[in-house]
Amino acid sequence: MTDLSSPLESIYGGAADGQMARYRSALGIFQTRYGPGPVHIFRAPGRVNLIGEHTDYNHGYVLPVALDRDVLLLARPRSDGQVCLANVEDDDFPQRHFAVSDAIPSAPTGDWSNYARGPAQELTRLHSTGSVQVLGAPVPGFDGLVSAAPPFGVPRGAGVSSSSALTVAMAVAFAHFAGWEWQGSGADMARLCSDAEWYVGTRGGIMDQFIALLAERGHALFLDCRPDDNGDFHTRSIPLPAGYRLLVMDSGVRHSNTRNEFNQRVAACRAGVALLRREMPGITHLRDVENLDWASLESHLPEEVSVASLHSAGVELGDLPNVPEDAPLRVRACCRHVWTENRRVLATIDALDRGAIARIGELLDDAHTSAAKDYRISTPELDALTVAARQIDGVAGARLTGAGWGGCVIALVPGGQVDEFTVHVGREYATQTGREATIFPCQAGPGAGLVAVVDV
Repeated sequence: MTDLSSPLESIYGGAADGQMARYRSALGIFQTRYGPGPVHIFRAPGRVNLIGEHTDYNHGYVLPVALDRDVLLLARPRSDGQVCLANVEDDDFPQRHFAVSDAIPSAPTGDWSNYARGPAQELTRLHSTGSVQVLGAPVPGFDGLVSAAPPFGVPRGAGVSSSSALTVAMAVAFAHFAGWEWQGSGADMARLCSDAEWYVGTRGGIMDQFIALLAERGHALFLDCRPDDNGDFHTRSIPLPAGYRLLVMDSGVRHSNTRNEFNQRVAACRAGVALLRREMPGITHLRDVENLDWASLESHLPEEVSVASLHSAGVELGDLPNVPEDAPLRVRACCRHVWTENRRVLATIDALDRGAIARIGELLDDAHTSAAKDYRISTPELDALTVAARQIDGVAGARLTGAGWGGCVIALVPGGQVDEFTVHVGREYATQTGREATIFPCQAGPGAGLVAVVDV
């Protein structure tokens, strides 16, 4: 079997030895299920967002970090266009089969194979129109095995983008077997993966896909989510502060990205833009009003309005599944969060450049308050974690990360206080909520790609 030491060292650094058993176990399962032969190993990381929550689909700014917890996809191409999927966690993810085409029937809502069906369909459509340069046609199928179980996999439903990591891993595999060298056009691949998640039913932005594809070890990725006239996106890798560890605190509270609360926030922001457009023709996203004073905007935004009343007034919100006509949209508060969050992202980058740790902490704390009060995506458990985290001297801010309604909180913690932090936060969280938090330090990892080709 091919020696995996070198590729794993380049990805995981000092944690490579701990990953080796995971990789070898997955290869053994693949061989048992699909037989001997060459196996391509792909990976895609989860992510936390240092700051910039729910700004990406508003053409705003974000600052995510890729985790060293990832989704592995072991795959062997097939010549018949069939995709056969299995998962190390068989009980939770039964085997699935489908044929690659430009119109792949969806599995039931929530089925894990939809995260493979989406990218297969999108890449096939792009190939048929000549939008991407691939070798050969059609886009081939493959035998695949997913490994994303703890402790090395991306926690599911924790707000660290497990679904996007799975989508990206699948897309990278399909593109590789089709001969598309996407590394030179990361924006195109990110858009493909984002469109693939629309297939699943989530109307999000492009942050998760960009960080999963373009991350660098030891760095956050600044992303301006508004493309330029050529369709390109501005990105910048920013070193994380020396001497601090980014700790992730999993609350144990789970959510689903297809739930209607997420799409209701998207609808509220779209409603805000539509209403502001009456006074400011030409605007398309909240990004367009970032340089205006908030006081000049809020009077045009209702505190709350229903989808039905907007439709009656001729305000269309576009395709948004699972948003009822009587859903109350908190337009003013949601728009205020996005407007202030964009400013916090830019201020955080300035603070990172200056090494102003105290200022970074203030901005992270303010971001959590805005997410909790204006966007209303926090929970009592997430609030309890942030309070406990801030009780340790030297901690530079704590905030929820991800879509919200559960999942994780992050904190910047001095390296010498990681053990004290973990004990204190775990104890306080259990006392306040009766739950156990999973707390782990994050090593900012690299982006998705092919790890190795191994004979089994």
